[in-house]
Amino acid sequence: MTVGALALVESPAQLLNVMELAQTQVSLASVKIAVLAPAEGPTRTQLRAGASLARQAGHEVVWYEPRHGGAAVARIVRAMAGELSDVERLIVGDPFSGVIQVIISITRASEVTIVDDGTATLEFARQWVAGEQLSRWHRVATPSQRRKIADLARSRVASSARRQLSPELGCHLRLFTCLPVDLPRVEVIHNDFSWVRRQYPEPPPIKAGADLVGTSLVESGVVRADAYLEGVAALIDRYGVDRYFAHRKESEDKLAAVERIGVEVTRPLLPLELVARRGPIGRRVVSFPSTVVHTLPVVLQGAGVEIVVREIPEDWYAPQTSQRADNFLGQVTSSARSRHSPTMATA
Repeated sequence: MTVGALALVESPAQLLNVMELAQTQVSLASVKIAVLAPAEGPTRTQLRAGASLARQAGHEVVWYEPRHGGAAVARIVRAMAGELSDVERLIVGDPFSGVIQVIISITRASEVTIVDDGTATLEFARQWVAGEQLSRWHRVATPSQRRKIADLARSRVASSARRQLSPELGCHLRLFTCLPVDLPRVEVIHNDFSWVRRQYPEPPPIKAGADLVGTSLVESGVVRADAYLEGVAALIDRYGVDRYFAHRKESEDKLAAVERIGVEVTRPLLPLELVARRGPIGRRVVSFPSTVVHTLPVVLQGAGVEIVVREIPEDWYAPQTSQRADNFLGQVTSSARSRHSPTMATA
């Protein structure tokens, strides 16, 4: 039996953007969404909440556990074998994911659409144009033999997935994004968050204090924890921040330290784009370089909210951080500023 459209998602943002894509495409009124869940953590909770919204919007959602042991991915591939062989349109939430790359490499979908997984889309675009293998911008190499073997296996899967996405092999590759990218041989579809704005058609109520959006740059090994916490304290004092939106990957220990600085810490149950549009939201939203400096100006257009971007100083970086990471974060900020300057400031 031919499967019309199958989406593979691993994060709440990816799930939201599948629903946004379906909003813009008449032929995608109903999508089967395969949630490839993480083993633990707040992401699972947020995915459950997002899955409920997707079902209410008319999509079928199936939950998979690919990270429960080394054979879990193979079991999932076997369980999805019929769909994977017959799927006509594949929607992918993260082209850098090892699990998703395995699935891409064995499908023969004639059309593949990549939906935003945050600002990693900018790095995907750069690597695609450069003809590079698909790998995360913040991956830190380790010298162990075990890691080298794992990296070699990952490299082979990534190479196979990239070949499968190649237009030269007949794949119609599309990118659904709110970010400023233009790729050769790729159909780029603009995401204006019409689904989110349809859920909350009126501008959100505005509260007095400012909001600060947290980041997982410490957890990913890019930024030193002490420098980050000092920076957070300075921003709270400077802008009158009274609420800190935690990133889903931030550790409980770090969030406890943020709370001790003197601000309310909240873990949003849904993507921040939905939370902000619903409100109440601060008249000023302060963020480090991240996806929201691109998405919130679109979602909050006309609401009178200013987005302030705090760039990452050089002395915040961890010793092992590469120049590639610094360049990437700089690109996130500069590209957002060039597009949304009337409603954006730099801290």
